[in-house]
Amino acid sequence: MPDTAQARDWSTTTEADLSLIMRIIPHRYPFLLIDKVRAIKTGEEATGVKNVTFNEPHFQGHFPGAPIMPGVMIIEALAQTSAVLVGLTLDLVDKEPLVYFMSIDKAKFRRKVVPGDVVDLHVKVLRGSSKIWKFQGTATVNGEMAAEAEFMAMIDLSARG
Repeated sequence: MPDTAQARDWSTTTEADLSLIMRIIPHRYPFLLIDKVRAIKTGEEATGVKNVTFNEPHFQGHFPGAPIMPGVMIIEALAQTSAVLVGLTLDLVDKEPLVYFMSIDKAKFRRKVVPGDVVDLHVKVLRGSSKIWKFQGTATVNGEMAAEAEFMAMIDLSARG
């Protein structure tokens, strides 16, 4: 656990490794779907990275012999990227926030995401406040659009101890 006597200004953070991600969002295996967040501009945008491997549990049933990452998992990875962005923007590191989807709109899926792919998850803030945030997200593989969506989420600090 970090030394709480030393305050840190997270607003200048431009990259979050797995350790920092886990200090911001509560997700853990098998539902932690991002490996890194880079190009962070707090309050504005960020790009998450998801390294897709065959060892992920959803590939056992989606689909045997032809593994494809479920579209809802791609949208969730976009949302986790946005949660890291908001966590840094609002100084929520080590404060155990919970983030809840409120809506998902304009979701489109353009290409399959399969084991071996590296997915870039770009999120841009459309609207943000202390609790309610709206984002536009795109997921790409090698520069090719895999998925896109707009989504809203609520940040809740009261649900944790």
